[in-house]
Amino acid sequence: MNDSELGVGTPAPRFCLPDQDGNEVCLDGFSGRWVVLYFYPKDNTKGCTLEAIDFTMNRDKFEKMGAVVLGVSPDSVKSHRDFCDKHGLSITLLSDPGHEVLEEYGVWQLKKMYGREFHGVVRSTFLVDPEGNVAYAWRKVRVKDHVEAVKAKLVELM
Repeated sequence: MNDSELGVGTPAPRFCLPDQDGNEVCLDGFSGRWVVLYFYPKDNTKGCTLEAIDFTMNRDKFEKMGAVVLGVSPDSVKSHRDFCDKHGLSITLLSDPGHEVLEEYGVWQLKKMYGREFHGVVRSTFLVDPEGNVAYAWRKVRVKDHVEAVKAKLVELM
């Protein structure tokens, strides 16, 4: 699926992925709730760690709004478990090493850094409404103040 196809009001692509404990987590399991679905490049890198810690620190606030936070990266289940343990993360992290879900959401893209090209995750967040549709999308996210922006948008849309 390309970027333009996954707009506001379109059904969020359904998936099931393993979490940091190896348990299968399916988007459909959150029917009737808001889902903050954020995609990030790599466990234990500076920006990804700051983002995960910020989502963890605000988890209770999201839960009070009826929302669950799910993070997705291509890292392994073991990498996610180690990442959670190292930084005290209490959010759910999902493993997509085959990039299937990353590609469906249009976040697995060709990137350029230091003159070389490679495929990787473009940091993005999707707010999925209780009916399973994309309610809002942030693309090419900057970590600073992002969690606050997600909370504000959720309050606005509720």
